[in-house]
Amino acid sequence: MHSHSHDHAANGTRAFAFITLINLAYTAIEAGYGFATNSLALLSDALHNLGDVLGLGLAWGAAVLAKRAPTDRHTYGWRRATLLSPLANALLLVAFSGALAWEAIRRFSAPPEIPALPVMVVAALGIAVNLGAAWFVRDGHAQDLNRRGAFLHLVADAAVSLAAVLAGAGMWWLGWAWLDPVIALLIGVVVAVGAFGLLRESFNAAMDAVPRGIDQAQVAAFLAQQPGVTAVHHLHIWSLGAGEIAMTAHLVRPDDADHDAFIDRLNHELDRRYGINHPTLQVEHGRACEHDRHDRAPHGEHSHEH
Repeated sequence: MHSHSHDHAANGTRAFAFITLINLAYTAIEAGYGFATNSLALLSDALHNLGDVLGLGLAWGAAVLAKRAPTDRHTYGWRRATLLSPLANALLLVAFSGALAWEAIRRFSAPPEIPALPVMVVAALGIAVNLGAAWFVRDGHAQDLNRRGAFLHLVADAAVSLAAVLAGAGMWWLGWAWLDPVIALLIGVVVAVGAFGLLRESFNAAMDAVPRGIDQAQVAAFLAQQPGVTAVHHLHIWSLGAGEIAMTAHLVRPDDADHDAFIDRLNHELDRRYGINHPTLQVEHGRACEHDRHDRAPHGEHSHEH
């Protein structure tokens, strides 16, 4: 099991390294063609791709940090880096979409003449590069915020490149110079919507919110239904990192003759039912709970009602 986990982490790190380097190479090529053809569209897209490379670099760095072993000071290791990286990634996406929208609005009054054919060729290459890179991080992106941030970055880049191809085709065949700012503005809105969703979720994760897909009330009810349990309190559920969910709970259970078997079975069920794989359960025999009735570590409005 440990070997499988290690191989999965190593593969994830290599995937981030690969897509970061590939996107950096494409950015250099696009910028070179932009200067050669004096195309502001290609230069602007190269600039935004450079920002995305920085975002992918953050995801790569987070994946590397997450592999670091726990220490006496960082007892959970650095796995939370995979939650902080998407937050920075989302901020970059929001900034990019805002800059794209601003530039599109500015161009409405006087759309510049852009050499359409080079834009179409280089942008088509961008579609292939970005979709290929997104394919490398597709596995697990629904559960891993770090991978989801990178995945959204790459899909958004592919969409921008597709819009550039369409705009280039329209300008080439129909002479519609206004297509460049219109499509850029539409893509900016699409990117902003996706970025705000990632920003909200990554912020919640960084603030130790209950992970998406887990109903805390349902977990509390499940714990309360366990044999011998008369009360449940101080229940907290949060994300430690990609694919790792922690939980702490106090269970009042007067008769604990089967204590070890009870804990083992409950840990297994929490993982199977809810994906909670780092539970810490404190079993108490009575309802006094005097040991955790204090104001220096409040647990909510019901913290004294035991």
